[in-house]
Amino acid sequence: MGDHFEKGQHALLNEGEENEMEIFGYQTHGCRKTLCLAGSIFSFGILPLVFYWKPAWHVWANCVPCSLQEADIVLLRTTDEFQTYSRKKVMWIYLSALNGAFGLTPDHPLITDEECLINRAIRKPELKVRYIKVQKIRYVWNNLEGQFQKIGSLEDWLSSAKIHLKFGSGLTREEQEIRRLICGPNTIDVEITPIWKLLIKEVLNPFYIFQLFSVCLWFSEDYKEYAFAIIIMSTISIALTVYDLRTQSVKLYRLVESHNSITVPVCGRKAGVEELESRFLVPGDLLILTGNRVQMPCDAILLDGSCVVNEGMLTGESIPVTKTPLPQMDGSVPWKTQSEADYKRHILFCGTEVIQAKGACSRTVRAVVLQTGFNTAKGDLVRSILYPKPMNFKLYRDAIRFLLCLVATATIGMIYTLCVYVLSGEAPGEVVRKALDVITIAVPPALPAALTTGIIYAQKRLKKRGIFCISPQRINVCGQLNLVCFDKTGTLTREGLDIWGVMPCDKNGFQEVHSFASGRALPWGPLCAAMASCHSLILLDETIQGDPLDLKMFEATNWEMATSGDNFHIREVPAHAMVVKPSKTASQVPVEGIAILHQFPFSSALQRMTVIVQEMGGDRLAFMKGAPEKVASFCQPETVPASFVSELQIYTTQGFRVIALAYKKLEMDHHTTALTRDQVEADLIFLGLLILENRLKEETKPVLEELISARIRTVMITGDNLQTAITVARNSGMVSEGQKVILIEASESTGSSSASISWKLVEEKKPTAYENQDNYINIREEVSENSREESYHFALSGKSFQVISQHFSSLLPKILMNGTIFARMSPGQKSSLVEEFQKLDYFVGMCGDGANDCGALKMAHVGISLSEHEASVASPFTSKTPNIACVPQLIKEGRAAFVTSFCMFKYMALYSIIQYVGVLLLYWETNSLSNYQFLFQDLAITTLIGATNIFVLVLIVQLAVCLFILFADIPDLYRRLDLLCTPILWRVCIVIMLSCNFIVSLIVEEAIIENRALWMTIKRYFGYRSKSQYRIWHRALANDPTWPPLNQMSPSDLPECGKEVSYSNPVFESNEEQL
Repeated sequence: MGDHFEKGQHALLNEGEENEMEIFGYQTHGCRKTLCLAGSIFSFGILPLVFYWKPAWHVWANCVPCSLQEADIVLLRTTDEFQTYSRKKVMWIYLSALNGAFGLTPDHPLITDEECLINRAIRKPELKVRYIKVQKIRYVWNNLEGQFQKIGSLEDWLSSAKIHLKFGSGLTREEQEIRRLICGPNTIDVEITPIWKLLIKEVLNPFYIFQLFSVCLWFSEDYKEYAFAIIIMSTISIALTVYDLRTQSVKLYRLVESHNSITVPVCGRKAGVEELESRFLVPGDLLILTGNRVQMPCDAILLDGSCVVNEGMLTGESIPVTKTPLPQMDGSVPWKTQSEADYKRHILFCGTEVIQAKGACSRTVRAVVLQTGFNTAKGDLVRSILYPKPMNFKLYRDAIRFLLCLVATATIGMIYTLCVYVLSGEAPGEVVRKALDVITIAVPPALPAALTTGIIYAQKRLKKRGIFCISPQRINVCGQLNLVCFDKTGTLTREGLDIWGVMPCDKNGFQEVHSFASGRALPWGPLCAAMASCHSLILLDETIQGDPLDLKMFEATNWEMATSGDNFHIREVPAHAMVVKPSKTASQVPVEGIAILHQFPFSSALQRMTVIVQEMGGDRLAFMKGAPEKVASFCQPETVPASFVSELQIYTTQGFRVIALAYKKLEMDHHTTALTRDQVEADLIFLGLLILENRLKEETKPVLEELISARIRTVMITGDNLQTAITVARNSGMVSEGQKVILIEASESTGSSSASISWKLVEEKKPTAYENQDNYINIREEVSENSREESYHFALSGKSFQVISQHFSSLLPKILMNGTIFARMSPGQKSSLVEEFQKLDYFVGMCGDGANDCGALKMAHVGISLSEHEASVASPFTSKTPNIACVPQLIKEGRAAFVTSFCMFKYMALYSIIQYVGVLLLYWETNSLSNYQFLFQDLAITTLIGATNIFVLVLIVQLAVCLFILFADIPDLYRRLDLLCTPILWRVCIVIMLSCNFIVSLIVEEAIIENRALWMTIKRYFGYRSKSQYRIWHRALANDPTWPPLNQMSPSDLPECGKEVSYSNPVFESNEEQL
């Protein structure tokens, strides 16, 4: 049901987004509702319970399909593989409540403008708004377009000029009231779920309902002992689960509670500036940011001034990021695409801390509210915790299938029992009890407890090793991992960067490398001035803070940083400007210091940053630093050394991080604010290369070797340079000696040519010249005949990955089969890559330090965060030890828990089937086991399964007790257990039969079931092949003589390639600076 709908009855919600859902319209039907109510009464509450478990059935039973416009109930279905249903009631917001405040009428000017979604949602003349609330987000009905749309943010189509014009002066009080009523409060409301609610939700689990049914049946049969045992086990299990859920609820509440109690200055169009509680903020409000250390209560677009923000809550690293105002540009292009740099540079994200706010030209710092509540960046993070991605794990799928088989078996047993006892003339009540008994025997009520035993013990062991888990069910999945992705910076390599040296250049080319390890100060010159001033560092509480790269570069100069005072008077240098001065240990400098007048901040899309500075008593200069290739493109060609490419390649292929520096002199008669970025960044003079090193962590290489030896694939996903990533992969053992690296480069389509992809074999050479110092990588032009047969790895950039995904989609699975190195990857591309690996049926783990990895950590089957910051709160696993040694530990514990769960499942299933068969045989004689006999089996077997560490000992004790009872000849004991005394020979025969059964079972288990070689032989003989996608592709590529293509270029207009889609990818992304 629910799949055949007419036009208007069905639509997509959040189309193209991660939380995309189908929405179906329904209208409550009176007769159906009455029948369901009667059914609920006559079924003694079973029907409402079924509806609770199956919301779609509830809707289908009570309602009839209708258009979404007329619906009072909507049914939502996720578009992922799980297709989860949820039921939501359509509610109304009545604007008539505002009539008394300012006389709101249908023709009021505030609601006649239908450009904005809020006005389109208002139904006239009734002045009311239809809406639904899904996963904390409010969706209103757009009367013009006839669909539900998300509310609580400014429209994406607004241009930058429109934002400045419409919201630059703030909102009127009337506009605020209307928006407040429709958009809802600006709160990230996470209630501490009451214990009674958690308890009811847990108790209504189908397993516990079945246990309740079993317990009631046993009490009716006077089987109290085991009933009490199950009640105790279930109560402990429910109490522990409720305690864990309550603890998580309290933690999450404490994480967000401060967000809802912030007071901020808001500028109204008529009312002026007034203090307002953050929960009253609405999209379009104008915030006035004053002072330092301001917590952002919403997402906001910066309109005036500049801010330095700590985005640790989102990135996992407390690195100050400079935010610039949204430029007021002409045109109707949406503001996100209108900005020359990454649009996020203009957004102050909710939950981040504004540590410094500076107004331009003595004006205030102003920002317009972009998104409120759960629409914000912090709200989205909290929602991902509240509504995690469902987990599809084969063990649980198979367990459910097997349980259904047991239910079918129990049904057959019930029919058999009814026939036997009815024919024998037993009382109807006794017949019903005996038939229902078969269900509790065939489907063991203690099964859920048995399946969680291994998980509980594994979680305890992980906690002792400093690995914390917020999703215990994922521990079993860890045992299935066969591919692990790693971030590079901070994960495989050490956190900070160290200055290795600087290579100045002059008219004759590059000079000798200046090493800072010698302790010699860098001689004064433009290069020294660039290192001292071309950065985004700030001075906060007498401490220099900023990007680690900038910090290391500045520290290498031995200069000091200060803020100019009110008595600081230099032309066009504002008071409280940032000033850098040489310290006593610095080299002799002819200037007193350098004042930083203006910054063009670093952008991953632009790959560079530029500053305008004023030498005290000297010239006005512009300095640029960034990606070497990008910086060189802005320089006068004659100033770039001829050996630039070869020198750059030498250092990047050794794993160094290389930054280029350049400068130019500016005319003093130009005001700094009048200069555009294009004017400042033209005709620069190349200064040299700054070389930094990022060493591997000690644990990296042995851990990767251990994973590779266990046949677990390792993949590197980094935002760093591609050649640096290749070298780190070689040094870490991810690419071992003798293995080849094939560089894949894909180019976007242009006006004259289609997109293309090229394949080049990267060769490792050992140079003989002293100045080359180490191995470097170049492209091999000639390919040997046997090179295709050797082991190889693909390396590609984020830009190439995106082009391949869109233009060469048929090649993507082939590339991923051997893709090991992915560089210059944005956070979104990291998530996409993990998802693509999952499509190949890999069980994917992701290990990152929390910076830029949150999306991939959430997307992976197992996310392991090496950061304890809030950004990693959504990751299932967090390691206190900041290295990848936790990965093999987690896999080992996962395998142990998985094997334990599987063995417990087999043990409980066999126990129930054996008892089931035995009872049915006794039923044939209209006989049964006594309560004490049932008790001995059930209590001794099922209540001790939790002791996994002494499981064998428990079995030995059970066997000893059984033998004692068998041969004890104690009449009182036999009488209490309802046992019949039999001849000794019979008992000996029973022991011999049991021993033979044990020996046969052991031989079958070890020689057949656990004999991997035998099963592999059988599979080969019958031609069985794995159906996993990555296995299918592996076999196909192994038999393809043309794969991999080398030194070739393929255009996208080939039949095998995908359609062309334009895409602009941000490159030169630093893990420290990317959101």
